[in-house]
Amino acid sequence: MRLSRPFFQLPILFDVARLQAEVAGLPEEAWVPHPDGVPGNSAARLITVGGVETDAIHGQMLPTQWLAAMPYLRQVLAGFGVVWGRSRLMRLAPGVGVPEHADINYHWHTRVRLHIPIFTRPQVRFHCDGESVHMGAGEAWIFDNWRRHHVANGADAERIHLVADTSGTAGFWRFACGQVPPREQWKMAAWNPGADARLQTECNQRSPIMPAAEVQLLVEDLCEELAITADTPELRARATRFAMLMESFVFDWRQLCALHGIAGTARPEFRHLASSVREAAAMLADGLVMRTNDAGALLVLEKRVLQHLVQEDGTV
Repeated sequence: MRLSRPFFQLPILFDVARLQAEVAGLPEEAWVPHPDGVPGNSAARLITVGGVETDAIHGQMLPTQWLAAMPYLRQVLAGFGVVWGRSRLMRLAPGVGVPEHADINYHWHTRVRLHIPIFTRPQVRFHCDGESVHMGAGEAWIFDNWRRHHVANGADAERIHLVADTSGTAGFWRFACGQVPPREQWKMAAWNPGADARLQTECNQRSPIMPAAEVQLLVEDLCEELAITADTPELRARATRFAMLMESFVFDWRQLCALHGIAGTARPEFRHLASSVREAAAMLADGLVMRTNDAGALLVLEKRVLQHLVQEDGTV
């Protein structure tokens, strides 16, 4: 989700010692390699589809056995009053990091990732769009993952963050991005043995065919970010043709939805339209990028829109 600036620190603090004790109590079998195979990166899954060991994002999200064994961490998550999607503990080995990237996938169009550091050192730095911060243990942060970002663990110890994905309530966004009081006035969310740590978790189900209104929203967002790598007549004309192609695609998708509905009874026709747009966009996309993160326009179109238009048997 795009934010108005790279980083926001939320005005709340957590019991670091309690968090560290719960995380230290996890068995080593809880930790699995990063789903993208990034060296030195591992994770303990806390909220997953069905509460099982998976990195899938479609289905009913539920707490895993590891989260069930961490009452304060559950209390921390429940205290935000939001619906949580996939959530994990992310561990960085000493001296390694997360390579620079931007999160342009469909999943991130309406979600933000909350970070709560649990084990960290001052040498751990989070970089986003030219800015750099150290997220201190027990703090809470969000950042604009549409912008290019990376993490470097320059310490000689592991870094472990709680990372949890949410679209957030209105109250959450007012709290996260509103005026921040002096730090001495921030709430300390202490361990409360009597608290009801009931979590709200996503039921991430989508219709077989993406509704026309959502297609329009995604395409308009993409076109607002469209930029050219050089100010030449050819690229200006190409950007105009690309935008016109996207506008035509939305009109045609809306007509197919009006004719067939979105229950999936006419998947071949929807797939044909998507394939035609993909081919036409590929011929125009050279030199077209996203303004915020320089990602290629065709790649963003593919990952944020085209890959998610038609579903069958629970897969895209």
